[in-house]
Amino acid sequence: MKIHRNLALLAIPLLLIACSSEDGGDDAVGYTPMNEAEAATQKDAAAADQKMDPARETAEEPAPTGPSTTMTFAENAWDFGTIDEGDAVTHIFKFTNTGDNPLIIDRCKGSCGCTVPQCPKEPIAPGAEGEIEVKFNSKGKKNKQTKTVTINANTVPEQTRITISADVTPAPAADAGK
Repeated sequence: MKIHRNLALLAIPLLLIACSSEDGGDDAVGYTPMNEAEAATQKDAAAADQKMDPARETAEEPAPTGPSTTMTFAENAWDFGTIDEGDAVTHIFKFTNTGDNPLIIDRCKGSCGCTVPQCPKEPIAPGAEGEIEVKFNSKGKKNKQTKTVTINANTVPEQTRITISADVTPAPAADAGK
């Protein structure tokens, strides 16, 4: 009797594992169980995908309130040309408030941690000019790089994007001469 009870206790978890599938249904075809490390890696990858999607991040941002205006950039893109891996470069984008109301920049965000914008915190009066400084750090970057800065403001449209690019020459390998 003890043997049957012990077998039954062992069989129940096995049946639950064998009969479950990824989508919660009864069909286990194509289901491959993961160990904890694989599951954690998959979860981390999904979280990274969400973090790396600037459109997803900015789509969730509330639009600035108040009267709207417009902003016009002298240039919407800047190419640093060829730089060496590890170089940090800066460009200043100049813009004008071309609307009838004060321009209020709510948020300025680079598409990755290597691209850091500095936006004015004070309102820009109608007809006045402002600057956005964008720093790009090429450490760990190689070859052609294109990054964006998304600006949320009380403008029409609510988001404006400016772009930087560079052709990054990879640093020589540390052990190349050995």
